[in-house]
Amino acid sequence: MGISSHQLQKEFPEFHDRIEALKASDPRFKERLARYSELDQEIEGLERRGAPIGDDKMHRLKAWRAQLKDELGPNFAADANDHLHTALQQVERNATQPNL
Repeated sequence: MGISSHQLQKEFPEFHDRIEALKASDPRFKERLARYSELDQEIEGLERRGAPIGDDKMHRLKAWRAQLKDELGPNFAADANDHLHTALQQVERNATQPNL
């Protein structure tokens, strides 16, 4: 298995601006994102160094990282879904209006 970074901004580039806005405006999001980033760097460092760590511990670290990602994701994805929903409603309204 390859070693890769799981930074949210790299995994979800389409939400980069929203993630940055949440970091600036939501202290809880910022705290969780910082913990997620620290954990991601720790895992990546352990993998790169081939550090002597048990599979169980590595699995727990990765599970924790996934849990944090699941907690963070709805914060920025929900906003994007709201925008998409609004845009789709506008398209539907435009499609049903008669051309003048």
